[in-house]
Amino acid sequence: MPGITIGDIVPNLEVETTHGKIKLHDYFKNSWTIIFSHPADFTPVCTTELGKMAAYLPEFDKRGVKLLGFSCDDVQSHKEWIKDVEAYTPGCKVTYPIVADPNREIIKQLNMVDPDAKDSSGNQLPSRALHIVDSDNKIKLSFLYPSTTGRNMDEVLRALDSLQKASKYKVATPANWNPGDPVVISHSVTNEEAKDMFPQGIETKKLPSGMEYLRFTRV
Repeated sequence: MPGITIGDIVPNLEVETTHGKIKLHDYFKNSWTIIFSHPADFTPVCTTELGKMAAYLPEFDKRGVKLLGFSCDDVQSHKEWIKDVEAYTPGCKVTYPIVADPNREIIKQLNMVDPDAKDSSGNQLPSRALHIVDSDNKIKLSFLYPSTTGRNMDEVLRALDSLQKASKYKVATPANWNPGDPVVISHSVTNEEAKDMFPQGIETKKLPSGMEYLRFTRV
């Protein structure tokens, strides 16, 4: 599918949102941002997702992360729909902006189009796409779900924690990693460098190859 992907800079588009017009790079400035699309307003799965995003706002705020939603419906539709979202998820407030893209131009540029989903007029709809963007406006991770599968916010948060650790330290997170678990030291770090960088201790797994590349630590 054409469009941006991991490592690309998000184009500095001017967009119309529930909070007025914004330029993407101005909104992203000095922070990480999660941009995510939903197929349509006033639909069941989307209503649950936006409510969960709002419910998780305190966790995103702790990590210095902003949210920005996207859909093909217009701003007035978004504003009316937010009432349903907040009613379905008691206690949540949708304080993040939602972009209106009735002409389907923005979702194409941001690689958020579902090739199979169409509205009653035959127009393409957004997929459940989610990009995590760093403070340099680059996409660090992308999820792409069909309209039938709602996103898991715990997994979004886990992936975000992994990305932020990797950006701060020379580490990566292994399979099934969760916050608080050991991380692996980057292959580019020598054993001597690792001793200085991770004085808290290193556990090197013994492997049949005899190679010392599987090194765990805590950060």
